[in-house]
Amino acid sequence: MIHNMAPVMFAGLMVFLLIGFPVAFSLAALGLFFGLFSIQLGLFGPDYMSNLPLRVFGIVSNDLLLAIPFFTFMGTILERTGLAEDLLESTGQLFGGVPGGLAYAVIVVGAIFGAISGTIAASVIAMGMIALPAMMRYGYQVRTATGVIAATGTITQLVPPSLTLLVLADQLGRPVGDMYAGAIGPSLVQTLVFMLYILVLSLLRPQWVPPLPPEARTLAGWGLWCRVLWGVVPALGLIFLVLGTIFLGLATPTEAGAMGAVGAMVLAAVRGRLTRKLIWQGMDTTMRLTSMVIFILIGATVFSLVFQGVDGPHWVESLLGELPGGQVGFLVVASLFVFVLAFFLDFFEIAFIVVPLLAPVAQKLGIDLIWFGVLLCVLLQTSFMHPPFGFALFYLRAITPGKVRTSEIYWGALPWVGLQLVMVALVIAVPQLVTMFFSAGPAVDMDKAGAEVLRQIERALQPK
Repeated sequence: MIHNMAPVMFAGLMVFLLIGFPVAFSLAALGLFFGLFSIQLGLFGPDYMSNLPLRVFGIVSNDLLLAIPFFTFMGTILERTGLAEDLLESTGQLFGGVPGGLAYAVIVVGAIFGAISGTIAASVIAMGMIALPAMMRYGYQVRTATGVIAATGTITQLVPPSLTLLVLADQLGRPVGDMYAGAIGPSLVQTLVFMLYILVLSLLRPQWVPPLPPEARTLAGWGLWCRVLWGVVPALGLIFLVLGTIFLGLATPTEAGAMGAVGAMVLAAVRGRLTRKLIWQGMDTTMRLTSMVIFILIGATVFSLVFQGVDGPHWVESLLGELPGGQVGFLVVASLFVFVLAFFLDFFEIAFIVVPLLAPVAQKLGIDLIWFGVLLCVLLQTSFMHPPFGFALFYLRAITPGKVRTSEIYWGALPWVGLQLVMVALVIAVPQLVTMFFSAGPAVDMDKAGAEVLRQIERALQPK
């Protein structure tokens, strides 16, 4: 039992998660139970658990995590400003004359809206409430319509400034700006892959994605382009306010998130949507999500502290670090592992539980952690599209008419899950998709660096 405490802990966690017990409390309870049990077995002393208050304080005092409520509040406000409606209506008129035009509009607007909202719930709900009735009214196949809306919402997870990238950067110990820069290429390619699928579908099954009838195309010429600009220009301005300031080094992610929240309220005020009720709804949603994240983080740090005490990282390293195939073997197994877990866990839970176990092994194998984080983000996209537990499907089910069956939403999601897996393969096969947008910089040998620091201190203390 003493020599197998780490695998027993991990197996116990999987059992608790599969029976549906809340993740935060499962992590904390297992950590405390196995911590007391390990003290009794002599694996470590009682003093070891005194590190726990310091780690919890480190979580609640982490300035980077303060960006989560800012981005959440920004997305919640933007969901109700009418910006998505203007973007979708004008872009739908722009593409409406070709087969699949409304689907193209949903993908393009979803990518833009994802870049300014940062949350999947806001994107899926906005796209679903606006686009789905129009797509069904003009004869789109139900599975195709629901699939493109749910899948487009998941692009939000990959498009900066997504919460997923922010959390992964924190867990991997890498700059958020580099993580955002690394995700630019894959997010653009993911958007193009989705549009290519609609193009193929319009050629093979044009009756599934018909063009808008002439009477529905009411805008043309300069009037159409001014309507497009009315939606695009404010969106681009808000994107620069958030991402531009981070990439230019003018603001930290937390400061950029605060500016984005203020920008969202200004945008709502300009459009006449800023009310006390709207602000209250935004704060309520932000409070609930932030509390959930903090509780999961605290539970995860209790579990990970004890897991480290029973030599869990060494067990994981011996399990994954000696796989045949080196880096490729590790990436295949890690990808399959995350893909399966995504059936049962959301991205916060995977990021806080699994990523800290995989990151040391990846680093030891010489895998760049920014690239690895973006790959995990692409993989975690599937967690929102997995039938029957995908959160994007839950959000869509909540706003779709009763005549749309849940089974149609699930079947409509499957082709898009396949496209997301194609994107995973592309990121692995062409790592330049990630690395061309950021500079990894020279590698630092921490042992040599620490030795050099000690030599400098000794030299400074020597009497002159």
